[in-house]
Amino acid sequence: MRDAYGRLLRAAAVAAGGLLLAGCSSGGGGDEAKPSRATPTASASGAPTASPTPAGPVYVLDPKKAPRTQADAKRLALAVVAGPDDWGPGYVKRSPYLSDPGSWPVLDASCEWEAGTLPRSVLYSVTAYSEIPATGGKGPLRVAATVTVHRTEPDADWEMAETLEEALRCPDQQLRQGERITGLNSLGMPYGVGGNQTTTDSLIERGEYHNDAIKGQQYYTWFQTRVGQVTFASVVKGASGYAEGDTNAVQARVNVFMQDRVKEQLGAQS
Repeated sequence: MRDAYGRLLRAAAVAAGGLLLAGCSSGGGGDEAKPSRATPTASASGAPTASPTPAGPVYVLDPKKAPRTQADAKRLALAVVAGPDDWGPGYVKRSPYLSDPGSWPVLDASCEWEAGTLPRSVLYSVTAYSEIPATGGKGPLRVAATVTVHRTEPDADWEMAETLEEALRCPDQQLRQGERITGLNSLGMPYGVGGNQTTTDSLIERGEYHNDAIKGQQYYTWFQTRVGQVTFASVVKGASGYAEGDTNAVQARVNVFMQDRVKEQLGAQS
């Protein structure tokens, strides 16, 4: 567990440094509850594109434990998704705590997030909302974790690919009325890249978070990972009084927790 945590922290540091220094814009973002999208995206030539698939991790998943029904997927997702206890001291459940069944945000042509319909390629998706309420002169620190169980591994791979492509199309995005992110960048970390030695695929997104109710701008970070047919992500909307370096470490820890749970649920063997 400690080794996996250290590797993910190093990967997060490499990714964050690359974004800050190079400003590479090759990924997507969205609302704090943004799940993965599973629809293939066409390239400029019209051909579908997907994330690279290098030699995978050394673990092997048990095909007998792969979710095949909505009930199986729901059980897995709820067992994996990170809640306030995973985020750490001071975090509590927000209200509502869990997303509505079947909810699926979609980034439209105007780069605004709107309600969509759960794709047929997704068995189940859930988001858990947590926060540290405003206290001691600090603003409310809002976070969330999302777990999406796809029907197949290629479906989950398409989701990672499309997430990476969204920032190219929409580096500035409207989350909801009065909330937006700007200057969104992302960096993909498939297995063997950026210190990722534990999962099939991973990515990090970073941008600036703006809220009409809050003076100034804050940071926005999204970490997303894939293991088999399951994707899981954590997101932080920065708040006054909190350092990005501190919340990056918390996000890394949360993603390790979910990673370990997914592997256990899917019967991963080294």
